[in-house]
Amino acid sequence: MPGRDTSRDGLKNKFQGFLLMHGKPFWDLVQAIPPLQRWANGKLIDNAIYKLKTRPHSLSTLTSYTSWDSLTDRTYSGRHLPPKPIPGGPLPPVDDVVELFRRPRGGMRVSEKSTALFPYFAQWFTDGFLRTNRHDSRQNTSNHDIDLSPLYGLDRATTRLIRSGEGGRLRSQVINGEEYPPHYLRDGQVAEEFRTLPEPVRFKVMPDEARRHLFAMGYDRANVQIGYTGLNTLFLREHNRICGELARRNAHWDDERLFQTARNILIVILIKIVIEDYINHIKPYHFDFTLDPPVVGNGRWYRQNWMTVEFNLLYRWHALMPDEVVLDDRTLPMEATFANNRLLTELGLARVFDGASRQPAGEIGPFNTPESVLETEKVSIELGRAVELASYNDYREMSGYPRVTQFDQITGNPKAQRLLKDLYGDVDRVEFYVGLFSEDVRPHSAVAPMIGRLVGVDAFSQALTNPLLAPNIYNKETFTPDGLDLIESTTRLSDVLRRNIPDPDQELFVSMTRDRTKERNPR
Repeated sequence: MPGRDTSRDGLKNKFQGFLLMHGKPFWDLVQAIPPLQRWANGKLIDNAIYKLKTRPHSLSTLTSYTSWDSLTDRTYSGRHLPPKPIPGGPLPPVDDVVELFRRPRGGMRVSEKSTALFPYFAQWFTDGFLRTNRHDSRQNTSNHDIDLSPLYGLDRATTRLIRSGEGGRLRSQVINGEEYPPHYLRDGQVAEEFRTLPEPVRFKVMPDEARRHLFAMGYDRANVQIGYTGLNTLFLREHNRICGELARRNAHWDDERLFQTARNILIVILIKIVIEDYINHIKPYHFDFTLDPPVVGNGRWYRQNWMTVEFNLLYRWHALMPDEVVLDDRTLPMEATFANNRLLTELGLARVFDGASRQPAGEIGPFNTPESVLETEKVSIELGRAVELASYNDYREMSGYPRVTQFDQITGNPKAQRLLKDLYGDVDRVEFYVGLFSEDVRPHSAVAPMIGRLVGVDAFSQALTNPLLAPNIYNKETFTPDGLDLIESTTRLSDVLRRNIPDPDQELFVSMTRDRTKERNPR
């Protein structure tokens, strides 16, 4: 495929990228000297965040102008740019635009970097704070925080329903020697204690076999797919394991204190994994970011979290999903893993996570969305139009990139260039969502340039503002000495998995980053 025209990438952007993606011996030396590593870590995080204006956002999806309500009502999404209808007449029909995303049958373009574990984690993690209201797409029904709500639920009433009331633990059961959430149904009916839990997505149209194996969890989407349910199960096990450790060392603590302390510890463990495993997987640089709470809170970006509609859209990484899932000696269509908890309990967590790590994900970009989620691409384009998002070029300018003047400056894919030109005619008419997912993935990265930049802004500025990371809270009084040690010794998702499987010493490969020597090839 011909290369993309990089003449509009911007000299400053090219220079910064060159410095960070070259000179590995230099960056290894920086990271080997702790004071220098901490200084560089803070500066590079600030550099990522300050690519855009910092919060508070002057606008939200509530109104097209700044008002007290738009500055305080977080049921509406924030927005980076004001509404700006794209000039030049009607936009192309959405059904025509969706063809830019459609994956050819059996023709998945494979990611050079990511395993299938990466989209599993990305979907589960971002669902905690990107929850579009089904009745009003301008609204976000989340708490806007990284609070492990896929596990604990969005409010105290929901959390109470999934707690056991003993030892700080969450309700659970043992199946095939492993711990899982309790079943949602009992004797074919919703269990009495779970009647006011959020109803699982598609519950009313789900086959009886799938219903029988649903788990009672605090989120409506928690049963949606094997990776999502597996991650919720893993963090449930870790919560209960931590409770057991806390109870042994603090015999006088009651159920409430055990629960709340375990929850505090687990939320920070998640944030640490996000920075040190997930973000480090996404970025193309030689420098590895670390979670360093003592330097958090000093920047002007340290503001209350408020997710934007643009952040909601840029995280729709449907192209990462493979058409088939390889689990041990079985190759299944991706759809067979939807709401299939029986498959999860038959295999166990270790085999599911190991299987996902030995299989490449798809590559983010044009012509690579599976048919099973193509309708979601249509909904995403419609959302951008409903809130009158500015053009792709306007967002490039906002993000510190020069405006493109030709379609080959967006992508090097000739077919995508032709379709973009046929659809929009003028590069200034390309929509934000469409342009964003037409870009080519950066070398050594999991995502395209503007996605990476916007993820860096929001991922750092929204993760590091968590109150548990504040200097006066991040201490042994909040987490206990052992809890603090556990946080600081955890760097990867695999660390949590090995603590919560029957045989932690078994040979496993658990990674968001591909290792071709460990892959199993689908049929």
